[in-house]
Amino acid sequence: MIKKLIQRLFRRREDTLQTGPAGPKGQAARRGRLPSEPVRYSGSTEGVHREDVSNAALRTCETLQKAGFKAYIVGGGVRDLLLGLKPKDFDVATDATPEQVTKQFRRSRLIGRRFQIVHVMFGRETIEVSTFRALQTDAETDAHGRVLRDNVWGTEAEDATRRDFTINALYYDPVADVILDYHDGVKDLRHRTLRMIGDPATRYREDPVRMLRTARFAGKTGFAIEEATRAPIRELAPLIHNVPPARLFDEMLKLLQSGHSLESLRQLRSEGLHHGLLPLLDVILEQPDGERFIHVALTRTDERVLDGKSISPGFLFATLLWQQVRVRWNARVADGEQAIPGLHAAIDSVLEEQGAELAIQKRIMADMREIWALQPRFERRSAGAAQRLLEHLRFRAGYDFLILRCDAGEASAELGAWWTRFIDADSAERQTLLSEAPSGGAARKRRRRRPAGRKSDEGTAAPQNQEG
Repeated sequence: MIKKLIQRLFRRREDTLQTGPAGPKGQAARRGRLPSEPVRYSGSTEGVHREDVSNAALRTCETLQKAGFKAYIVGGGVRDLLLGLKPKDFDVATDATPEQVTKQFRRSRLIGRRFQIVHVMFGRETIEVSTFRALQTDAETDAHGRVLRDNVWGTEAEDATRRDFTINALYYDPVADVILDYHDGVKDLRHRTLRMIGDPATRYREDPVRMLRTARFAGKTGFAIEEATRAPIRELAPLIHNVPPARLFDEMLKLLQSGHSLESLRQLRSEGLHHGLLPLLDVILEQPDGERFIHVALTRTDERVLDGKSISPGFLFATLLWQQVRVRWNARVADGEQAIPGLHAAIDSVLEEQGAELAIQKRIMADMREIWALQPRFERRSAGAAQRLLEHLRFRAGYDFLILRCDAGEASAELGAWWTRFIDADSAERQTLLSEAPSGGAARKRRRRRPAGRKSDEGTAAPQNQEG
């Protein structure tokens, strides 16, 4: 009888681990159980070639394998290669512990607390190396189910099951030219389907950022979100507010620099994730003027990313939050406040409000502040004011921002065209442009002739220290 019981248990285990994706194996994955041995694909047959992998990632895998460890390229790098895209970066997963990894590489450092990883540096390229994580039933979580500590090492199969989407749970060994697929990620790529591994609601509670990643990947790839993966998002969307601001900022930056930021923001709105994510972003997207400006700004951003050009984080967030600055600025001026002090007060209020949600670095906030503060100065086209503005360290960013405003219909096309001509003009041409410009210089002379102590009623003029 005991022998029959053992045989029955063994058969049940075999049914769980070895049947196909449409049957018990797929159901087991939904319940968080371990999959069977992975399906193996030839990388070159699937269109993934060793020469498509960065030299740094290849050397990382080779070094770890020569030391007796497993090492694979994982996640987005494999996904993008299978889609025929050029990955922005490559991550490596291994059975070596972080301490063992650092011993293999002279230029490496251990980072992270909740999720320890190793950064391995090769020149200007950094490879992120993570150790296989274990499935945990007793992980430390907060009151909402978010995992707080996650440094329990596990097996390759456990690590695959812990990953978010099936298309991100692919392991590529560039040395052996083999792709390991534990959760039918290759099939989902072929069917253009975004599917969460395990129970979606549980996975979102473990890490609410996964809801943002769902929107980002759907926007980037154009894949359809599987209904079971989509269903819990609206109900669980408020959990986003429990995410540490620094992680939220990092995820938003990834979304904005994905090359598909406009579609990703639309996806956020579609899934009900935009409310409160950026302060008043929901209001911005529902205002016709704001909608047009955001559309123009992010379309240009996506074009630059897809052309391989760099994008300033400060410029990105300046575009997203400009409409709120503008609305508050206009309200202050309408209440009788002078334009320049009103602008700076509006900037302060928006950045203070923003800081409660996203941990934007101070240097990025400084860039945003300068881009916004430069905008009124483009209206003043006297010889001295124009030259000083042209010499400003943030002039180019401020000018690019002005052109966005012009293209969105917020600033006059004539103003943008004048500055475009002024930038490229020689000395004689600049004098001609200055003489043809509205008489900002004359207004300044009249203001200088006023008796000392008399206040100017010209609200649009910047204080003296704004031109230095």
